[in-house]
Amino acid sequence: MLIQNKYHLSYCSNIHPGEDWEQTYDSLKTYLPKIKKEVSPESPFGIGLRLSNVASLGLNEGSNLKDFKDWLDQNQFYVFTMNGFPYGNFHNERVKDMVHAPDWTTKERLDYTKRLFDQLAFLIPEGISGGISTSPVSYRHWHTSDKALEKAFATGAESMSEIVLQLVEIESKTGKYLHMDIEPEPDGMIENSDEVLHFYDTYLLPLATQKLITVLRCSEEKAKNLILRHISVCYDVCHFSLAYEEPEHTLAKFKKAGIRVGKIQVSSALKILFKEGDNEAIWHSLSQFNEPTYLHQVTEKIGDKVVTYKDLPEVLEHRSNTKELRSHFHVPIFLEKYDDLFSTQDQILKVLEYLREDQFSDQLEIETYTWDVLPKDLKTELSNCIVREIEWLKSKI
Repeated sequence: MLIQNKYHLSYCSNIHPGEDWEQTYDSLKTYLPKIKKEVSPESPFGIGLRLSNVASLGLNEGSNLKDFKDWLDQNQFYVFTMNGFPYGNFHNERVKDMVHAPDWTTKERLDYTKRLFDQLAFLIPEGISGGISTSPVSYRHWHTSDKALEKAFATGAESMSEIVLQLVEIESKTGKYLHMDIEPEPDGMIENSDEVLHFYDTYLLPLATQKLITVLRCSEEKAKNLILRHISVCYDVCHFSLAYEEPEHTLAKFKKAGIRVGKIQVSSALKILFKEGDNEAIWHSLSQFNEPTYLHQVTEKIGDKVVTYKDLPEVLEHRSNTKELRSHFHVPIFLEKYDDLFSTQDQILKVLEYLREDQFSDQLEIETYTWDVLPKDLKTELSNCIVREIEWLKSKI
């Protein structure tokens, strides 16, 4: 939906099963009308669309793409953003680090992303910009040496230059401005704001600039401006909270470097605050979030450094003495506290406060994808949960 003529706000449909187009479409037709009726009955409702590779291929078959656009128009829905991070299955089986596969070192990732952009260009209404969030190049632990990491960064940057060329062409032909939003996250090859700047300065800008100069026969300045226009950052609040970064500092760094934020993913991590005497209860509460589907990295700030533990079981096993931990578990954004645990909801509020002063993005996508694996006490009917999150966010803007 459009809030106060300023923000497009929705939720990411990766919460719904949808590994082929038929299942995806069925999920959208089941949930979206109920949700729209509650949160946006009189005005168009935006969609944060997630398509797996298989679903995206299916959408291109026959008249599916046109039929879907017609359904959107007839029911006052519109797509303004897509989640192009998970390529394969995202529900009901072990995902873990394979959420990054195939990564930006592969042709499969490039082909998938280009197809999504062609589909978004067809679906998005005239007059608004649109973005697709994507993997932060690859999963760090798949590359076991500095040389291997450098090669992966360089290959990823070369592939992303192909995306820039595609988006320049789309805008030239259709007038539609689209951007790809790199999503830093724990144990991704890009985890925090410093690593975003490093990737741009060392790999993306140098390599993509040369590519654009050669293909477009443009100046170096023009090439860099096009790269910064079309390759931006997905500011996932949960992920930057896990990096112990304050929004005002992170966003100021991006602004100074000319790096745009294409999309804000409104999400919340678990915050574990230890106090003398109730540690056992805290560990018990945290153990309820130990589930086998997704990676739940845990971060700890030690001095000026953030240490990342690969997954929650490792931390639960060792139970080290510490003052605070944060866990990569996307908990409901309306939740400030659960049992003996807290959330990083305060970081969402800080981002919204900053947004009031400087509208650095007009796209807000709620991304709580863990409803299936939450502790039993937090599970209720899915559409009611989504409505509650949207209404909470609307009330805070």
